[in-house]
Amino acid sequence: MAHPNPVISCEFFPPVDADALQRLQQTAERLQAIKPEYFSVTYGAGGTTQERTLATVFTLQEHSRIPVAPHLTCIGSTRSGVREILAHYQQRGINRLVALRGDLPSGTQSIGELRYANELVEFIRTSTGDYFHIEVAAYPEFHPQADSPERDLQHFQRKIQAGANAAITQYFFNADGYFRFLDDCQRLSIEIPIVPGIMPITNFRQLARFSDRCGAEIPRWLRQRLEHFGDDRAALCAFGEDVISALCQRLLEHGAPGLHFYSMNRADPTLAICRNLGLSA
Repeated sequence: MAHPNPVISCEFFPPVDADALQRLQQTAERLQAIKPEYFSVTYGAGGTTQERTLATVFTLQEHSRIPVAPHLTCIGSTRSGVREILAHYQQRGINRLVALRGDLPSGTQSIGELRYANELVEFIRTSTGDYFHIEVAAYPEFHPQADSPERDLQHFQRKIQAGANAAITQYFFNADGYFRFLDDCQRLSIEIPIVPGIMPITNFRQLARFSDRCGAEIPRWLRQRLEHFGDDRAALCAFGEDVISALCQRLLEHGAPGLHFYSMNRADPTLAICRNLGLSA
């Protein structure tokens, strides 16, 4: 049964310079047409983009009518450092976070004082009570570093028990994997909203590189079709729009609580998919 009011959200990464930040503001302005519940902003490995993340979050907060949810990772962090960032956000009235373990920066061995996302969620709750609405990550196709699907599900359950309000999945192209993941969660009495992460298809080489790194499977039929387009970018984008629109339609028709778009700081692919779904203003 379709969810009556699907929640839409969009993810950005911190721009590298002032010109790119200005372009991101324009992207965010255009994406307001789909009435997103929030924009999220990523946070580099070990907090490597911390300053740019903060600048992007505060710029979007100042120029957008949409709430902003910064990503916060714990790998390589200290409790005092995390506490300081939380205080920054509280002072600015930001009350939504995406809490993640994060990846170690290359060449770094220091894990930090908080090792896993559930410890980060617990620390946020201990430090700030219920002030923040906390999203965490979910992996329908299992985290690439997980020992087993069952262990991965237990890790996810610990994040919920620590106080997470909702979850965003890694992107995927197989809806059945998402539905099976929901069934597994239901057996463990996990009842928070689990929003599917959606990656628009606009660049096959980039998509293949991302997917290999994060463990998202590109089905063989889809990989071969995308490879076939070669340098025909327009045809690839049109095909990708159809594929992802159909995926989103099926997810929403079967009760997904919303869609979280990995926008890659672009408006057009997300807007096109939402138009096809009848979700744009």
